Amino acid sequence: MPILIVVSDPGDWPIEIAGARVVQAREYLTKPEYVDLVDAKVFNLCRSYRYQKLGYYVSLVAAARGQRPFPTSATIQDLKSRTIANVVGDEIEEVIQKSLRPIQSERFVLTAYFGRNIAERHSRLALALFRRFPAPLLRAEFLQNSRTKKWSLDGVEALAPSDVPAEHREFLTEVARDYFRRRHHVKIGRNVTAYDLAILVDPDEAQPPSDERAISKFVGAAESLGFDVQIIDKQDFGHLAEFDALFIRETTSVNHRTYRFAQKAAAEGLVVIDDPESILRCTNKVFLAELLHQHDVPTPRTMVVHRGNAAEALVRLGLPCILKQPDSSFSQGVTKAETPDEFHAQLDRLLTRSDLVIAQEYAPTAFDWRIGVFDQKPIYACRYYMASQHWQVIRRDHEAPSGEEGPSEAVALDKLPRKLLRTAVKAANLIGDGLYGVDIKEIVEGHYSVIEVNDNPSIDCGVEDALLQDELYRTVMRVFRQRLEARRRPL
Repeated sequence: MPILIVVSDPGDWPIEIAGARVVQAREYLTKPEYVDLVDAKVFNLCRSYRYQKLGYYVSLVAAARGQRPFPTSATIQDLKSRTIANVVGDEIEEVIQKSLRPIQSERFVLTAYFGRNIAERHSRLALALFRRFPAPLLRAEFLQNSRTKKWSLDGVEALAPSDVPAEHREFLTEVARDYFRRRHHVKIGRNVTAYDLAILVDPDEAQPPSDERAISKFVGAAESLGFDVQIIDKQDFGHLAEFDALFIRETTSVNHRTYRFAQKAAAEGLVVIDDPESILRCTNKVFLAELLHQHDVPTPRTMVVHRGNAAEALVRLGLPCILKQPDSSFSQGVTKAETPDEFHAQLDRLLTRSDLVIAQEYAPTAFDWRIGVFDQKPIYACRYYMASQHWQVIRRDHEAPSGEEGPSEAVALDKLPRKLLRTAVKAANLIGDGLYGVDIKEIVEGHYSVIEVNDNPSIDCGVEDALLQDELYRTVMRVFRQRLEARRRPL
């Protein structure tokens, strides 16, 4: 992947970076050789980002060409906003106070070179600023309140290489080379282009879609295919533009940061799984119920219930029946009503959160099928057995508050009935071409009913990969690479 370091004057950047080309801004903006440079990463180190200056146009034009500017035009605008600086100061209040507490002066200036500061004690603060304002070189000014002795962020600006003090040049050279070496290798092995992949996780999530061992296997599979991989978390939102692809391995929801990550990644031109449309469609069971019905995908008898048709639902579906919160996941927000009183009580509780609820006939089975579908093809299959003495795969009650799961069994795809696979693929393809887990019940032998289609399906070490082992992870990563390669090919 081409890496360009664009400067106002070639003498501004004397640091040699393996695989990167230093280009004068005027040449970058006007020479034909840079116009169709597919997937180039453009490090904009011009002397000024002011409106209608060359530095401003470099990031703007790079985005228009489908290239990857750093900083982006949005970051440039943020750097001009005093309001944004105040908000960011509030976000990293604790880091600011801890870093600057010993300083006695009323004013302090901190520089961040690729997220690093020359003083180790300010490393967390420099990284926090870099995460919020992803620009290669930053200078932030802090003021101390003479009465409270508390520090506040007064402003942040981008630096040009020529603004870096002479005593910092050696440090800048060191961190710049380290940054490019870790994050932007141009070649891996024999003529294999490296891509930057971010895997989003939540270290504090109790039941993530992939456990730590599975994440490690995804990393290994990606690196074997020429990816430079970084595990990121919620603090790295501002860094998305630096990557080529985003793989979300944190439980998704529309009113959640995962959806915002997916949206931003898609807007920045990344290959992203799960894409925002898949999150939007899969996380709402009202949409799914209507979509599957409209396309004649078999499901258990299902109704969208509101306060006006509760009595009709009881008659049509009978008891017991299942009530589902529209955005439920991992068996949470799903209940079984055994009696009319339970039905109305559970429905009333769910309707306090949503105007609509899904009601579905109760279809007891020993296990649910989970067919993993990616890129519109099945990639794995599992039987998820019900938890002990329970009607769901995951039991959540006063006896198992943290969740008790039933056993699982991976099954080879070539051992499955073709009808089962066709049903799963048809349902998943109605959503898109992302990574989905299709839950299916075989209520009557040979007849398959789709329960739901999940984005962000579980892939845990020893469960979904029990048969395929590392090949499952490589299968997922090959699709990422194929999609990135497709974007490089001329139309």
